[in-house]
Amino acid sequence: MTSYQLMFSDTGHNWKQYRQEDSIGSFPGNSNADSVVQYKLQQPVVARFLRLIPLDWNPNGRIGLRLETYGCPYTSDVVTLDGSSSLVYRLNPGSRRAQRDVIALKLKTLRNSGMLLQAEGREGLGLRLELDRGKLLLLFSAKTLSAEPQRLAALGSLLDDQHWHHVAVELHGLHLNLTVDKHTLRVKIPPQFHHLDIQELSVGAVQALGSHKPFHSKRNFHGCLENLLFNGLNLIELAKVKDHKVSLVVSLINHPDLLLC
Repeated sequence: MTSYQLMFSDTGHNWKQYRQEDSIGSFPGNSNADSVVQYKLQQPVVARFLRLIPLDWNPNGRIGLRLETYGCPYTSDVVTLDGSSSLVYRLNPGSRRAQRDVIALKLKTLRNSGMLLQAEGREGLGLRLELDRGKLLLLFSAKTLSAEPQRLAALGSLLDDQHWHHVAVELHGLHLNLTVDKHTLRVKIPPQFHHLDIQELSVGAVQALGSHKPFHSKRNFHGCLENLLFNGLNLIELAKVKDHKVSLVVSLINHPDLLLC
């Protein structure tokens, strides 16, 4: 086999083609039965299954290949949210505020819309990440302003394709970086949101007004989250060890269309 495409999957059903940074989708093979061709992926992938699609081969013989793959250590903490489940992280009162707030996670879902995350600060200020028709929206809200959240940015597409997508928010003063996969959008925050000072982080379900309990809504996130980090803290890991700052509410309702992580 002298040329092939590389596909990967974490379920064995939904396959995604690996493409290099120059958008070339094919890999060179070898020209005989003995030489070794080694290729290091420019961008790592997380997968349980690999599939090779032959594109070209030696016309004097059959398609043949000997293959070895090498991986690297990877830590994975995953939680499944079904629209009535949520994870809430509350900072200790009077805790020292970080100069820079960073939220990072990976998501996988079959639903194209849903509330992914909301961060609440002092004086009624808030930040939201919401899926809307496969895109990720960044919204800000304040109780002193209009009841409708103010949309500041939209990024990504087809985020409901049942593949893992990386999302990160970096907040520093009046500047915010929103990252979805390999794309980063720099957003200037309106002055009224300068003192956000995150006190509580809610993931997966909309919080009822004046309550710390989530309620079931079509607006809630359905899917899987991996390695949910807030300023370097792994919130899923903290929930597993029952840290008092993290509350994990898991629904026992059986949803036939719930995505398996």
